Amino acid sequence: MTTSRSPLLVLALCWLIVVFDGYDLIVYGTTIPSLLEEPGWDLTPGSAGTIGSLAFAGMLVGALGAGNLSDRVGRRVTIIGCVAWFTVFTAACGFATSPEMFGTLRFLAGLGLGGLVPSANALASEMVLPRYRSIVATVMMSGVPIGGCIAALAALPTIPALGWQALYLYSGLGLVLVAVLVVLLPESPSWLRARARVDEAVAVESAYGVVYVESGDPAATTRPSIGTVLRAPYLTATLLFAAATIATLFAWYGLGTWLPKIAGDASLDLGSNPLTYLLALNLGAVTGSALTAWAATRIGPLRSAFGGAVAAALGLAFLLTGPTSAGPVYVALILAGIGTHGTACLLISAVAEHYPASLRGTALGFSLGSGRVGAVVAPSAAGWLLNAGLGPASSFVLFAAASGLAALVIAITYVVTRPATVPAAAPAA
Repeated sequence: MTTSRSPLLVLALCWLIVVFDGYDLIVYGTTIPSLLEEPGWDLTPGSAGTIGSLAFAGMLVGALGAGNLSDRVGRRVTIIGCVAWFTVFTAACGFATSPEMFGTLRFLAGLGLGGLVPSANALASEMVLPRYRSIVATVMMSGVPIGGCIAALAALPTIPALGWQALYLYSGLGLVLVAVLVVLLPESPSWLRARARVDEAVAVESAYGVVYVESGDPAATTRPSIGTVLRAPYLTATLLFAAATIATLFAWYGLGTWLPKIAGDASLDLGSNPLTYLLALNLGAVTGSALTAWAATRIGPLRSAFGGAVAAALGLAFLLTGPTSAGPVYVALILAGIGTHGTACLLISAVAEHYPASLRGTALGFSLGSGRVGAVVAPSAAGWLLNAGLGPASSFVLFAAASGLAALVIAITYVVTRPATVPAAAPAA
């Protein structure tokens, strides 16, 4: 049968989804300076950090719930629902009239933001051969820092001209994407086959030119649940992946929230507008993470992730020396972007390789959902340090230590999880 579409279309759609996810998530960091000056809100760095944590708290709940939901009802329905959800609530933030209303809307948006990534990653990974999953995970997840770059670039002219509210209203364009997804996004053939819906799987494979189908998965005979990945033979790997993700996302989202503020306070030389620091971090994440993906195809995602985490720790530690020229600062932020965002991408790839198709969404959801614990704590922790008068250096120490911890846990995970093959899940009790 003639192929009418390419699997690249699915990957492109998933990538575009993650761009919107990245914009809606990182836009908060671009608006913190303005929110701190919003009349009548009386925000402090500590309370602004708490509001930042609310979105990540929503992401924790969303990732845990939607990851499992995608294994139960399918990737397609879960993805479309999550995009519609976070688009509506992020746009609604532009109408917030108080910190309490704004924080509530950010939490609600976080439910969709957190639920999207494990579902989209599960679908994307199931459209390619296993050896390409590290590249696909990294390329697709480059959408997060690209969305962050768009947010930073949009903020430069928008905030002075239209105010911070307009940056949130822009996210309403995501509803156009929802309509496109309804028409073009297919269901995962691996998921369909795991549910014995072979005819539908064959139709998707034929339409999208998918030539690889995963072998039979005995775990598909049970209802997937978080409990399945929290018992033998998956328990140890699940907990280690979660711990590594917590430390990595602590550094990545902590920097994404506070970098314009702490870098500006530290007087690092990247220009007069502190938003350029956030732009540099995200550009580094986009361009540099490709190196870790390339390395992953040769040495494996976990070994590549270890190198990335070490690079982030070193780059952030270097900023403590107070560099006075732009070049070294750019290099340090690029290393931070590679080793935080790039490491998160590689952990996604490692999880996708480690679990069978019927549990992949659940495992990714648990790993990323647990990782949101780090994302929840990081904005508040940095805010507390600033409130305590410890200065921006304390935040750089905090994020560098988190990257170092991630490197240690990843090394342990590598030793514990090789070889990569995992036996089938045990039947539900």
